[in-house]
Amino acid sequence: MTFGFAPPSTSSLTTAAGIASRHGRRLEPAEWTAAGVPLLRDPREVVSGLHSRHAPVPSTAVIAVLGPEERLVASASFAQGSSSADGWEYRNALLAALRRVIPHDLRRRSPVRTAVLLYCREGDERWTEEDGAWMWGLRDACTLHGLRCGAYITLTRGGWQVLGEGRGGRHPGSHSRPERLGDAVADFPAVSLRTGGGAGEVIRRRTAAR
Repeated sequence: MTFGFAPPSTSSLTTAAGIASRHGRRLEPAEWTAAGVPLLRDPREVVSGLHSRHAPVPSTAVIAVLGPEERLVASASFAQGSSSADGWEYRNALLAALRRVIPHDLRRRSPVRTAVLLYCREGDERWTEEDGAWMWGLRDACTLHGLRCGAYITLTRGGWQVLGEGRGGRHPGSHSRPERLGDAVADFPAVSLRTGGGAGEVIRRRTAAR
């Protein structure tokens, strides 16, 4: 008598492949550090500016495009209700937001603008699998939009943290009241859009001076 194992069914293989692929769509902290993400010259200024413009609450992502000298070119904020921690899903959401506020740079030989992501969430500043999925999504969205992948920043009750750099501060935090912007950025209008699910989405747009 011969003993053995029955070969897995096609559906089992498909399910296993899907799970493995989904789990692979996130970056570990060491992978993010090794990617050589450019450092922000003044992360506090970037965080404060985005917080004032978008007033993010937990589960809000703010994607911003920076030009030379870290000048803000465009930014968009949206609520991400899913907790699947799937980088592919986050990539699509980031890419959709980028396409609404700024043309792609795919015709350039190398990226000249940098995208940074500020994600407001519950919990503390320590890395989570959800952070890893956002990192994967940011990197992939930048590649598909012709941008340089920049910093990933979390905003929690305890303050803000640039993951992979060890830089952060206590203010602003996820429950801080936004500071009023100065007159220098009064030309930064907000356009209210609607997503397919009916949830409100606010897009912040600015055209770089020529």
